[in-house]
Amino acid sequence: MESFQIAHLNLPGTGGQRVNVIVVFLNEQFDLKPEADKHSIHNALQVCAAQADLAGNVVPVWMDSSGRTKFIAPQQQQAFFRASTYDALAAQINKTLSCG
Repeated sequence: MESFQIAHLNLPGTGGQRVNVIVVFLNEQFDLKPEADKHSIHNALQVCAAQADLAGNVVPVWMDSSGRTKFIAPQQQQAFFRASTYDALAAQINKTLSCG
């Protein structure tokens, strides 16, 4: 069973609504994976989060070898993640997600 540190956040959405987001922190090795593998892992994490009764979009976040924050997020949440630093997101870690 693999465990991931996560930040389960409730962010402002469109139209004044709020949206739940599950930020899953991955190591920089994730950056080396082919895009198809990244999306497969993202989908598996979404299933795992749902099985753990966590509501929201899963957003994998990692740092590349140059120290830049990378993520996979829905279009409507990308501005938030572009404006956030890895450290600021990591400061919000409040749970662990176990998958497998």
